[in-house]
Formats: sequence, structure tokens, C-alpha cells
Amino acid sequence: MAGTDDAVAAEDDALYVLTAVLLTPAKFPSVLGDDYPEACAALGLSPLAAGYGLVLGQDGAGARWTVVIDDVSLVAVAIASWDCGMEYDLSPDERTVVAALPGWPLAVAVAAPNVPAPHDPEPDPEEGDQRPLSPPQSDTWGPAQRRLGADEIALQWATWREQIDDANFSTESDEPGADTAPEGGDAPKTDADADDQAPLTGVRRVLAEARAYVETPPPLGRVRSSFASGEARILRADGPGWSMVARTDDIAFVLLDEEPGEVLPVGRGRDLPWLLDALDKMAVRPA
Repeated sequence: MAGTDDAVAAEDDALYVLTAVLLTPAKFPSVLGDDYPEACAALGLSPLAAGYGLVLGQDGAGARWTVVIDDVSLVAVAIASWDCGMEYDLSPDERTVVAALPGWPLAVAVAAPNVPAPHDPEPDPEEGDQRPLSPPQSDTWGPAQRRLGADEIALQWATWREQIDDANFSTESDEPGADTAPEGGDAPKTDADADDQAPLTGVRRVLAEARAYVETPPPLGRVRSSFASGEARILRADGPGWSMVARTDDIAFVLLDEEPGEVLPVGRGRDLPWLLDALDKMAVRPA
């Protein structure tokens, strides 16, 4: 978290920086979309390969602003410093500012001191009817909430994993597995194909679409791989109406738009390892 004394020029007004996030193919606010191009489109941005940094703060009148800059490394260093409890003066050069968007796409729990409480800025007639960005509601369930749920599982993997009893999974798939996808045949099955998994149809659809990603790469950022303990990776895959979080040496969790608030475990079995390994090889990774 940035110190609230930090400020960056946003057009003619000072912006008191509260926090910042990355918008890159490997790491982007999942509330904005299932993949990197979709997240950029939600902000009216072109999906540049290098990505952007999003700086969230308030102007002198207390209005919320999201300043988009193209100096990704500066934002990455600031975030890393704040995560380590260190102070970092995030003051991008005005020449790096790509856009200043009203509102915040994410919930921010702090506010700048000595300015009015956070609020949406007054509409600018020259900008037309530009609705301020706002975080998703917490009392409903939809794509944004589903993706936020997957984010939480990825961040708190051990907590979620310890709630799952491996005895609840069958020890073998109903059909023989394979180390690689069979040529001219169906991709391997996982324990989610067992009769005791529910909702069976939704989980099967997710696994089928995830397998299809291996053959036909999806839009950039649909499959992402991040650090985990040991030699494993935390794998994240998203698609229309679903999110999957897995550890490459363990099981997977599936969330569905049609199953509000439900977290569905997928047993490892003999074949999930193949799918996770294949997805990890094609996944986008942080630089």
C-alpha cells in the first residue's frame, strides 16, 4: 500500500496514490474479464503486449481516479516494495500516463487524509457519458464474483485444500487414463467424471473446454501460472462461465456462474496430472 502523501500528476490535478495493480497478460484484475484482452477492453485500452500499471487514488477534491500508465516496471517495483512493508514513492512521469479514468475498478479500503471522502467525480461534458468505474457488488453472484472467488482460492490454497478429504475422491478414473492425449481420440478423463461428482455436467464442461485450450490456445491470459511452494505451480484457467484453480502437483477447484458460491473439487486421479501439465506448459507466467 502506498503512503497517502504520495502524489502523481493526473492531467491538471494532483492524485494522492492509495494503491496500484498490474494489468499485464500474466497478472490483471480478474474482475475485469476472463482474459487479458477482455480486461483491457473493459477499460477502453488496447491489449499491449507489455501491459499497463493502474494507479488508484483521489484528487484534491476527494474524487476517485484510476490513472493508467505504460511504465509497468515502475508499478511492479512499487507493489513489491509495499508487499515487503517498505515505503515507495510512486510518482510516474506525466509522459507515461495513458488515460485517467473516473472511479475505481477495485474496492479500496483506505482514503487520502485531509481531502473529502472518496466519491465519483463530476461528469465531464467533453468526455461524454463516461460511467465511473466501480467494484463488483458483493451481494450478488456473477462472472466477476466467480473470478474473485477463484482469486481467493489461489491466494489461500492451503486453507481451502485442508478442507478436502481425499477419501471423498475415487482412486481411479472410470475409464483408463493416459500420460498424453490419445491421437484421434478423446482427451483423458479425470475423477470429476465419477458418478459422485456434482454438478457433473458443469464440471465436465469445464474440463472439456480446458482440454480444448491445449489444442487451440485461448485468448492471452485465459491460462496463467504463478509460483507455489516446492516445484509446483498454481495454475489458473478461466472460460465463459467458469474458473479453475489448481496446484500442478495436486487437485483442482472449479467455480461456475450457474452454481452461486459453490467451490467444486476435482480429484487428481490418473489423468488430471496430464491436463494440468499441458496447461502449465502453455500458460502465461509473470516475467
